[in-house]
Amino acid sequence: VAVQQHGHALEYAADELKCDHEIVQIAVQQDGCSLQFAANALKSDRELVSVAVQQHGRALEYAADELKSDREIVTVAVHQDGNALKDAADELKCDRELVSVAVQQHGHALEYAADELKCDHEIVQIAVQQDG
Repeated sequence: VAVQQHGHALEYAADELKCDHEIVQIAVQQDGCSLQFAANALKSDRELVSVAVQQHGRALEYAADELKSDREIVTVAVHQDGNALKDAADELKCDRELVSVAVQQHGHALEYAADELKCDHEIVQIAVQQDG
């Protein structure tokens, strides 16, 4: 299967295969960002999105909005790539613990935090220590 070698091959698959849970799961295991080529219904599938963000945190960008509000999914994403905070729901961007994880992983993720956390001494300190 081409998507086992190159997850982005999903882009060129027939529409009915972009709806196939098994095919999409294989693709996102290889490249989380191939979630962007999945059928919209699968972008709401918590299991698939979880696999995708574990592989590539920025795959959160392609998840359905309701999963961008899912604290567990977003936590997995920012652990993998702190910049995934960019695509989290606004209410999670003011979650101190979640933002702390994001800036520990990637200091520049502070850019996506809620304004009140950009003034938080400890959060900013973690961010600058991470990025120098």
